[in-house]
Amino acid sequence: MNDLIIRTICAGDNEALAKIVRNTLEEFKANKPGTVYFDDRTDHLFEEFAVPGSIYYVVEENGIVIGGGGIYPTENLPQGTCELVKLYLAPTARGKGIGRSLLEKNLATAKKMGYKKVYLETMPELIIAIPLYEKWGFTYLTAAQGNSGHCGCDIWMLKDLEV
Repeated sequence: MNDLIIRTICAGDNEALAKIVRNTLEEFKANKPGTVYFDDRTDHLFEEFAVPGSIYYVVEENGIVIGGGGIYPTENLPQGTCELVKLYLAPTARGKGIGRSLLEKNLATAKKMGYKKVYLETMPELIIAIPLYEKWGFTYLTAAQGNSGHCGCDIWMLKDLEV
């Protein structure tokens, strides 16, 4: 049995997580301008998630970081809304329910932190993630919300945590 844990981010996770994010975007040919691929903050997730109202969870299997995802109080989002951000898994972690567990943990945490809604941005290239978001009740928006700093995403979704 594999030793799988979901824990909060540590400073030592930055390099492994940045590699997973960028490798995934390359794999799905989504490594385009205006995405986290070219964002320097991707290399400093531990520091980014020190912001109040945010949390980032890391998935570790047998001591190796295999993915992560978090929630963030993105600037200019509507009151009571956070953003689901940087949810990426290494290829070996996919298809095992890990993404579902990570999403579930983030949504539960967002609700505990007092958020009423969770917003996300994605792109058609990340086709494997979209059905997961749909299944969990995210609905499509016609325009971006907030100021994530990433103009390369053209799918915007929102989930009401109170439903």
